[in-house]
Amino acid sequence: MESNLRRNFIANFVHGMLGMTGFRLIYAPTFIPAYIQLMTGSALFVGLGQTLLMLGGFAVPIIGASQLEHRRRILAVSVRIGTAMRVQVLGLALAGFFLSGTSLLVATMVLFLLLGLFQGFQRVAFQMIIAKVIPLDRRGRLQGMRNLAGGAIAAALSYTAGRWLIEEQVLGNGYATTFLLAFVLTSLGLVVLQFGMKEPDAPSVRLRMPVRERLTELPALLAERNYRWFLIGQALAVTGRVSAPFYILYAARVMELDGNTIGILSLAYLGADTASNILWGQLGDRFGYRLTFLLTIVAWIGSILLLVVAQTDPLVVLSFVGLGAANSGYMMSAQTMVLELGDRENMPMRLALSTTVEGFIATAGPLLAGAVVHLFGYVALLGVTAGFLVAALLAFWLRVSEPRRAAQAVAGG
Repeated sequence: MESNLRRNFIANFVHGMLGMTGFRLIYAPTFIPAYIQLMTGSALFVGLGQTLLMLGGFAVPIIGASQLEHRRRILAVSVRIGTAMRVQVLGLALAGFFLSGTSLLVATMVLFLLLGLFQGFQRVAFQMIIAKVIPLDRRGRLQGMRNLAGGAIAAALSYTAGRWLIEEQVLGNGYATTFLLAFVLTSLGLVVLQFGMKEPDAPSVRLRMPVRERLTELPALLAERNYRWFLIGQALAVTGRVSAPFYILYAARVMELDGNTIGILSLAYLGADTASNILWGQLGDRFGYRLTFLLTIVAWIGSILLLVVAQTDPLVVLSFVGLGAANSGYMMSAQTMVLELGDRENMPMRLALSTTVEGFIATAGPLLAGAVVHLFGYVALLGVTAGFLVAALLAFWLRVSEPRRAAQAVAGG
């Protein structure tokens, strides 16, 4: 690991920076909800689109982990998965340019489904790569630097996309042009990783076994209290991401939902996501990611409550700043802490199970959230979300201990 650390750190940094720049244009809770709202005018279809986009996070991670955990090298497979994911982004661009009406809506939904499926594979694969080539005490630094650079570019790009590409309908369809730009940036990042990283053999791997047989071992992972309550806390917290597509639709009661508003709120969300990454990474590396998870949830609850009561443009923008910072902290905390909650051999399956639990909520949740909005309104949805986040805060605070303390106790004892 140490002999190629500089090279691998740079390759993962560039890959993550460019990948984040492009994919945040897709996954930020501004462009896609506004795009579907423009096509359909329906909160239910906004929820359906988000459900399809998140389906892969539930459907495939365990299968993906079972295909990777026995391999001593996984870069080549990871690149193929990443390529397939980027093809779907290109498909979104082409559909926007050449289709319209019902055919555009159907094609977009199908591409969301495929994009989500490959994203479910990719999340496990690339987290395994980071765990393999970056030491534990520098992962937060890598993610913080990567997210800072990529997020800064994405924030500026999202503002430009909203104010210019979408508002001026560049190339005839501003959303399609934004997706095309995302495809180019994410593809460049993947090329850098493929040719820039030097992958070592894994020091230990599991024996290959059928997926069905591997599933029988999952209860043993859940028997470990810290990991079990981590999953429970994660499942409760992910409701904050479930309601994310509806933030901007609720904000439309104060700010007109046009290209200018999309640009401003995207800049606020992604800019805060970006700026807070260094803070989350430094805190996590120094004090552990349990602390950053707790701080994230507090920020999330406060930002949702602010959005509910906001009656002016500056307060709406401020709430999106808080939501962006909270999302950044959640992603870094959840993805990094899970790597520390057990032995190396079971790391792929822990990642997969964590991704599956998160993906199940993220898949079913948006459609249910759309129904709640349709029946009871946005305030009801945001109130329920805040309640689940409070439960997540209590679960982590009372039941999850910092894994580094346990590791230090074992090393010292």
